[in-house]
This record gives sequence, C-alpha cells and structure tokens, in this order.
Amino acid sequence: MSSASVGWQCPECVHAAATSAPAMSARQALQGSTPIVTYVLIGINVAIFVAGMALDQVTQRFALYPPLVTDGEWYRLVTGGFLHGSVMHLGFNMFALYVIGTALEPAIGRSRFLAGYAVSLIGGALGVMLLWDRSEGYTVGASGAIFGLFGLLAVFQFSRGINPLRSSIGTILLINLVFTFTMPGISKGGHIGGLLAGAVVGVAFFVGRDLYSQSPAERSARFGVVVAIGVVLFWASMAAAPSFAELLGG
Repeated sequence: MSSASVGWQCPECVHAAATSAPAMSARQALQGSTPIVTYVLIGINVAIFVAGMALDQVTQRFALYPPLVTDGEWYRLVTGGFLHGSVMHLGFNMFALYVIGTALEPAIGRSRFLAGYAVSLIGGALGVMLLWDRSEGYTVGASGAIFGLFGLLAVFQFSRGINPLRSSIGTILLINLVFTFTMPGISKGGHIGGLLAGAVVGVAFFVGRDLYSQSPAERSARFGVVVAIGVVLFWASMAAAPSFAELLGG
C-alpha cells in the first residue's frame, strides 16, 4: 500500500488514476476528499465498545444469535455487526476499516461506500444464519462488512482493468481467507457471506460500464438495485430463521 493524504492506496489504483485523465471531471464530481463515512463508522464502533464496558449484558442483548432471531429479535442481524469481543478484536477490525475505507470511499463516493458496507453487513449476517451451529454461540464483529468492502474493492479494480488477484488487495484478501478457515473462533459464515455480498454490490455498481462513464440516471438506477439487494438479503436472513426452531426442538 502507498501512503496518501487520507490513508493508504494500493499501487494499482494509483496507477489507474494516473492513466485515466479523460474521466477526471466525472471522477471529481463523485469523489469526496475526506472519507467521512469511514471515520463515522469507526467512531460508532468504538463508542459502542466503550459503552458496552459500562453496561451489563450488551453482548447477550444485541449480538447475533440465530435462535433469538428466530424468536423475533431481528435487530440482532444488524447490531451484532457493531459489537466486538475485545480491544484486540476491535483494533484489528477498525484498522482494516481505516485502511480500506480511506482508499475506497474517496474513489467511489460516500453513498456507494456506505451502501456497500451496509449490504455486506447483512450478507455476513445471512452467512452466519445459514452456517451457524450450537457450538458457536454469539457472533459479533464488523469483519463481515469489512470482508464485503474487500469484495467491493476487488470488483471495482476489475472494472478499472486491474486484476485483483495480482494486486496487493488480492494478496491481503487471500491471507485473510486462509486465517478464516484455519484459525479457531472465527465466523466462517460471516466472512464468506460478507465477501460475497460485497462482490455482488460491486457488480451492481461497476460492471458493464465504468463508474466514471455512467450517466446520473444510470448511477441512480444502479444504486436502487443495490438497495434492493440489501432488502433481499435481509429477507433471506429472516427466512432462514425458522429452521433453527426445528434445530433446537422448538
């Protein structure tokens, strides 16, 4: 990664930006110079962690736990993505969010970045709902949404003519996937679900026509598709819940 005024950028992204001058006017209209959404998301996660240390049973009340989603506590699909089990857990996730957010958010715009994060969070929750078993217990953490941002960035690179598998982002993603499947205590469903959801969002936003070449009407239509994807993933998460009643003998 290369140092930039707002964090780090992958060398391939810097190169692509330097070789696409004709699209600069459209790019400048879409970009924001400060990754505000990234900073706000980090602030929310940190604030919730600090509040959780002062309050009782925050994890039990708000973590993602499929049997309780079955009982109607649907909000856990979202709130679990803003809880963390330890300072180290929080630190790793927020550092990853800072690194990828300061590179991706200015490149694609704040609204797309936020939509990608939100849909990826729900996609991660769906992955947990589908792959959960009783031995896992509660699931917390922003890593599902962060994996989704990796998927979103990979598709964005692809749409710009960059092979993600040959870029630094591809290497980082592969390393994290190895950790996902080899380290204990990591939610495989959350990571894979988030990654796939982020990649699907990337396809909806970028594939078929470069982001900076899209008309305002096309960008709005693509954004609507992403919102619809988020609704479908949320509905699928809720639809998966009744199976757990049978699993637990309910």
